Amino acid sequence: MSGQSAPATNGNGHDKGVALVTGGGVGIGAACCRALAAEGYRVAVHYNSSEARARAVAEELPDAFTLQANLAEPSEIDAMVKELVEKAGRVDVLVNNAGLNRNGNTATMKLDDFDMVAAVGRGTWYLTKLVLRRFMLRADTGRIINISSVVGHTGNGGQVPYTMEKAGVDAMTKSLVQELQGRPILVNSVAPGFIDTAMTQDLPEPIRDGILGRVPLGRLGVPEEVADVVAFLATRAHYVTGTVIHVNGGMYGG
Repeated sequence: MSGQSAPATNGNGHDKGVALVTGGGVGIGAACCRALAAEGYRVAVHYNSSEARARAVAEELPDAFTLQANLAEPSEIDAMVKELVEKAGRVDVLVNNAGLNRNGNTATMKLDDFDMVAAVGRGTWYLTKLVLRRFMLRADTGRIINISSVVGHTGNGGQVPYTMEKAGVDAMTKSLVQELQGRPILVNSVAPGFIDTAMTQDLPEPIRDGILGRVPLGRLGVPEEVADVVAFLATRAHYVTGTVIHVNGGMYGG
């Protein structure tokens, strides 16, 4: 096929190389780890505080391993990338899934809460920078998949820092594609809607019912439906870059 290179191997039987998934121990991140492993990737499961859950995910998958870092701390990201070099020597797919939310109205929210959300967003940019410089630009290939959110497009009351950060992730996707012009490194966003995870399961029933009323399909999504799109972008989307794919049951058309 024109423009496509032969599948790579990382020496451990994984014909597509190594995929790093941030926030890979729970929810959408865990589903992405499983989907990418099923596609033939060796998976690095990142976590900040959910060590037991991240290790449980890694133990399910062939030759997977865990990495710990607080993405709000650049020094910890530096250490994680160094560990990646030692354990895998490459990153072929980066899934920027980790995020942080602090709910509250703008008039009463504390600056520290805003800064905590923004610091994780900064960490997403910094990790992407390091993965590009250390791995993808040298190999002249790679896939970067950023997990944003429908609320980065629709807005959501009480979530101004989170919506700003997620809108910024999509803007980063589009800008990074322009910086990488001429290189076969693909960058895309996946913007989930309301997904059935621990966060939505804990919502009071009236709020949950209100969310369902905004979704034309009449149900919440499941993490695997987001992960399927991530797997497509990581493996079969050879001419898709700079786009935002919405997975939201019809509540926002993009």
